[in-house]
Amino acid sequence: MKLKKILIACLISIIGLSKSHSQEIEAVKPVLIEVDLEKEKGEMNPVWAWFGYDEPNYTYMQDGKKLLTEISQASPAPVYVRCHNLLTSGDGTPALKWGSTNVYTEDERDNPVYDWSIIDRIFDTYVERGMRPLVEIGFMPEALSVKPQPYKHSWRPGAQYSEIFTGWAYPPKDYEKWAELVYRWVRHSIDRYGVEKVKTWFWELWNEPNIGYWQGTTEEYLKLYDYSVDAVKRALPVAAMGGPHVTGPSWEDSAVFLKTFLEHCLRGKNYATGATGSPLDYIGFHAKGQPKVIDGTVQMNLGKQLRDISSGFEIVASFPELKHLPIIIGESDPEGCAACSMQDNPENAYRNGTMYSSYTAAAFARKFDLADHFGVNFKGAVTWAFEFENQPWFNGYRDLATNGVDKPVLNVFRMFGMMSGKRVEVSGDLAYDFIAVRDSSIRGLRPDINALASKDDHSASIMVWNYHDDNVAAPAAPIELAIKNIQAEQVLLHHYRIDQEHSNAYAVWQKMGSPQQPSPEQIAILEKAGQLHLLTSPEWIKIKDGEVRLKFGLPRQGVSLVTMGW
Repeated sequence: MKLKKILIACLISIIGLSKSHSQEIEAVKPVLIEVDLEKEKGEMNPVWAWFGYDEPNYTYMQDGKKLLTEISQASPAPVYVRCHNLLTSGDGTPALKWGSTNVYTEDERDNPVYDWSIIDRIFDTYVERGMRPLVEIGFMPEALSVKPQPYKHSWRPGAQYSEIFTGWAYPPKDYEKWAELVYRWVRHSIDRYGVEKVKTWFWELWNEPNIGYWQGTTEEYLKLYDYSVDAVKRALPVAAMGGPHVTGPSWEDSAVFLKTFLEHCLRGKNYATGATGSPLDYIGFHAKGQPKVIDGTVQMNLGKQLRDISSGFEIVASFPELKHLPIIIGESDPEGCAACSMQDNPENAYRNGTMYSSYTAAAFARKFDLADHFGVNFKGAVTWAFEFENQPWFNGYRDLATNGVDKPVLNVFRMFGMMSGKRVEVSGDLAYDFIAVRDSSIRGLRPDINALASKDDHSASIMVWNYHDDNVAAPAAPIELAIKNIQAEQVLLHHYRIDQEHSNAYAVWQKMGSPQQPSPEQIAILEKAGQLHLLTSPEWIKIKDGEVRLKFGLPRQGVSLVTMGW
């Protein structure tokens, strides 16, 4: 009887295997990833060291300062920060998708009154940490707006996104007064921080003027750009000013807006000076994915985000006179609303766990590939995620930390901070190249198991991920990582990991019972769990014939970073 039960169990197992379309077989077959340190692809520029958010007043609050410190410490290169609402009128009280500085008001005779106190608190926080602003010139002060009322919105998660577009989104009633405000802002920045610091910043006009953020016409935006860039350059001739930071270059109307702007900067009549063209030091656009819920499961759309990037790069490359200019993807994210929670938008459930981190690893590697493909000067991509003060723990916002505790995604940026020098070639048993991901996303039976690799004079770093658009459970993948042409006899190896058991405060919080009022002892445990952790202890490895082979398992939506020093 016992033998009969065993035979039945074996038969059931065989039947189940035949129904799995070989998925289980592939799960136990090692995925070979080969890294050749002699085959260089380009610079490992810190394109990831750019962050942004809607709510500028969170900057100088307790958890905001803590997170900015951690972001700055994650990068050996200066980190750039972009935020909305730097010129918005109000008393500085933050709210979701809102912030204010009250930098500009007018007296009873309509004379300008400038107050830099709040904006100084924001920029002081950046400069103290060695960070550099990507200064967004916007939005319209209440006293300058052609349609000031209603002004402050009261948006909340679940409300229509269009409710945020109030009086701050309109053109100025006086372009000269606007230009004087911009000029004084740049001069004030130089007086406070010094020309050497300010000349390393980037400046831009507005946010996503091809959608509701700009309630004027395209021509009115071009006019405002001309007045703004002229003011910036009068105050600091070497300042780097660009735009237009449209969103969705793969959309037809967005592509038209971007091309119109570039043509204007090259050959249009300048509204401010009457000259031909307008100064342009870099080009900015935004790119977003589009997750959804299918049969109760979150399905990401990495391909959608990459198509935006690809279209933006292609448009820039079509202008030979501008192809050399730096490109900044001013927002580069899995979807478009950081302050929309997963309670009101269940597709946002990816944000707390490891799906966000594996998506981020896979996405940045393909941004490099697309830039190489189009031969453009890719400067940086802003991750539009920060933190939200006084909100429930792990509420499903697109943030890097919750209540001062880091989420798994922040550890991907810590990994990127350990990569420098030159990017090198990755090959092997790889299911998707960047073209396949762009065109079809990750929807096949096989996950996207791939790597991004770099080398420096005495080190090498390889980031490996196991990503799939569908957030479904799957066996861990066995990985065989072959690293070739190592110019050393032995290396010190560190293996870092993000998965359910490592570098994952969210998983630890769930095991605690998901407390909304954790004790001080629990918070200390969560803070430690939110840091980047090693998978194994560091070890010295002997190199034979310039090569080393490492074997390890990598869970679905997991990310590993293997570093070698010699």
